[in-house]
Amino acid sequence: MLRATPCGAVTRYDLARSLAGKGRYWTTAYLVDGLLVDTGCAHTAAQFAQELRDITISRVVNTHSHEDHIGANGLLQRLHSDLKILAHPLAVPVLVDPRHKQLLHPYQRLFWGWPQACKAQPVNDGQLIATQNYQFQVIYTAGHSPDHICLYEPDQGWLFTGDLFVGGKDRALRAGYDIWGIIASLKRVASLPLQSLFPGSASIPEDPLTALQQKISYLEQLGARALALHQKGWSTSAITRELCGKSLWVEWVTLGHFSRRRLVLSFLGQNHEH
Repeated sequence: MLRATPCGAVTRYDLARSLAGKGRYWTTAYLVDGLLVDTGCAHTAAQFAQELRDITISRVVNTHSHEDHIGANGLLQRLHSDLKILAHPLAVPVLVDPRHKQLLHPYQRLFWGWPQACKAQPVNDGQLIATQNYQFQVIYTAGHSPDHICLYEPDQGWLFTGDLFVGGKDRALRAGYDIWGIIASLKRVASLPLQSLFPGSASIPEDPLTALQQKISYLEQLGARALALHQKGWSTSAITRELCGKSLWVEWVTLGHFSRRRLVLSFLGQNHEH
């Protein structure tokens, strides 16, 4: 499934695999001045490529290497042989060989699928990526993944956050995420003069700075409570119940790979992938 929404000079594309007639686990890509930020998942690659068939794309920037953000890379590059794909240096090996460099759990294969390989080039922290009318600054923002970046257009005050900011009050986290790294990266981008924030999923906030500050405050307070209870000798399970409430259906679907417990473990510095 695909929905295209104009946002001034930016076009937003919401993409999801259709299951039982509904889109499941939407992710978002953005097109601005020939620059494509992320490409959705493998299950929507053909539809996305068809949607973009009459549009000139000069390059793709992937905010990170997760399968729901790089899924159309390979197809788009085959259709546009001169298309450059840029990403964090740690992401490049995954983009080049996703089947061997990134394990996908059953739920990930169901919702997003295996991305196809592509050629990719690394970008540096602070590097400027120029289009005809804009310049986008690369900002390393580890936490959601070690290879996460954001793109910032200083003259417009645009920030493309990928999955660093997705709104809401987190009650669960995926294995391998670093919640304190996420908080540090949120603080880094919250220091920028912002006019518009374009997230990798969820709605575009009306007041980006307030949205970022509220997210930071919520996570810091939750982390402080988790650490305080841990110091009192509470078990991880007890802390999870106290802070995150009742079980979530996503925990069953992912077999615990994405869970409340993982969020608490990350606050305690123990949320390892394996």
